[in-house]
Amino acid sequence: MIIRKLFKFENAHIVRGCSTQRCSQNIHGHSYNIEVLLESNYLDSGQMVYDFGLMKLAIKELIDSFDHSITLWSGDDKGYLDSMKQYSTRWIELPVSPSAEQFSRVIYLIVERILELTVMQNAERNVTLNSIIVHETQTGYAQGFKEDAHSLLMGKIELKEIKFSSQIMKEWNDSSLWKKLLDGESLINPSKV
Repeated sequence: MIIRKLFKFENAHIVRGCSTQRCSQNIHGHSYNIEVLLESNYLDSGQMVYDFGLMKLAIKELIDSFDHSITLWSGDDKGYLDSMKQYSTRWIELPVSPSAEQFSRVIYLIVERILELTVMQNAERNVTLNSIIVHETQTGYAQGFKEDAHSLLMGKIELKEIKFSSQIMKEWNDSSLWKKLLDGESLINPSKV
């Protein structure tokens, strides 16, 4: 069975190298809708694959990091990167260009890591990430699966190369959340949300 949770954020970026000059040469923004699709062949003690309330914890917190932020590509011009970081307190730097396709891969890897490290408390079993759908506009989206997220042909993404501004990390309930994910520390789902 597959379940879906929708998240939303407003974000700005430049997608260098794309065909559309407006997108490749100008900072612009989108109202993103992010669909997180989880699956399992089992139901927990509440007869659910995974309680939607649990997705309001680390998953929501990290996806919300992109809200009212600028997403930067570490391969962009250093002067541009430095200026954006100087004049914006909310930024995220990725090792890949922030296209909808790459957003789906990045968010897939983040959610996958959260699920890997989560200690389940309500008899959840074999809960895996099916895919991430990133709606950049109402008419276009990119859907990323495990093989896409881990594809070397699409550009390697290492979680340790993703950087969040100090302002974003300060706003998390646990400012060390990203460090815990990188270090492989267990995340405990509460028994009640």
